[in-house]
Amino acid sequence: MPALLSAVVPVFNEAEGLAPLYERLSAALDAATALLTHEVPQGFESDRWEILLVDDGSRDASWQEIAALASGDRRVKGIRFARNFGKEAAMAAGLHAARGQAVVILDADLQHPPELIPQMVALWQQGAQIVTAVRTDRETDPLWRRALTRLFYRLYQAISEVALTPGGGDFRLLDRRVVAALNALPERKRFLKGLANWVGFTHQTIPFRPAARHAGRSAWSLRKLWRYAIDGLVSFTTLPLHIWSSIGALVALLSAGYGGYLILRTLVFGRDVPGYASIMVAILFLSGVQLISLGVLGEYLGRVFEEVKRRPLYLVGEVANLPDPGVAPGFGVAAPPAQPERK
Repeated sequence: MPALLSAVVPVFNEAEGLAPLYERLSAALDAATALLTHEVPQGFESDRWEILLVDDGSRDASWQEIAALASGDRRVKGIRFARNFGKEAAMAAGLHAARGQAVVILDADLQHPPELIPQMVALWQQGAQIVTAVRTDRETDPLWRRALTRLFYRLYQAISEVALTPGGGDFRLLDRRVVAALNALPERKRFLKGLANWVGFTHQTIPFRPAARHAGRSAWSLRKLWRYAIDGLVSFTTLPLHIWSSIGALVALLSAGYGGYLILRTLVFGRDVPGYASIMVAILFLSGVQLISLGVLGEYLGRVFEEVKRRPLYLVGEVANLPDPGVAPGFGVAAPPAQPERK
């Protein structure tokens, strides 16, 4: 009998917050599974939920905390990466290993309140296949991050072929069909916020106000956020390529027109010595256009390079309460293990 509800939690240097996370999350899952209408055979009550903690190469005692929680509760499963592969890879690993008919993804820092899960499950039972928790404010973020976030979402909505849920993050519930669809996607550069909308299905939102971090500080530096934003933009639109193609055609047209004007003026008025300043401005302008267009091409070419190498999305170093998956083709983790027979 598979677990009815799974919670996937990416973990990176969150040792101090894992114990309170377990207490609040297990209570929320108990409340959520009480709402489920599925019949559970006698003896399977303890398997109505599971928690998958995915350690993304933490440098603190996070894995020791995960192992301790797993030893005390078999419903807690741990996956430890061989090194840091990133939050997107950690969420993918959790989705690959999750057995639930519905899977909830949330952060380990308790900014995503586990107490919201019963409401998400209620919407799922009413027919929603994706339930996204939408932030009502960003007061817990620094001012610079709020400004950059607004700029990113406006730019993304303007150029992307796939819309994002305004205010939506990674805190969401996914139906088993949605999980299967996401697991079938072969790409290595993943952007779950966009992929969750790309796959379609019935979508509902639920508002929430994020809390302050329970402990520690965010691992998202400005450089990491910049790379993440570029990944999101490049993954779901080819518009930048079309823009720079159009700019190149416009510059070529203007250059041809200006060249024709110079030829005509020379034929009519005789030889004309061009000015140094105008030449330098033209050279610098065209050089800038070329460098920017090469940079845009490089971003797309780099992603093609990453995909064709077909390296695993992640590699598993250790597991807790899960069979050792070894290294499976494609993603570095085996398919979700079958449940042992119970007598």
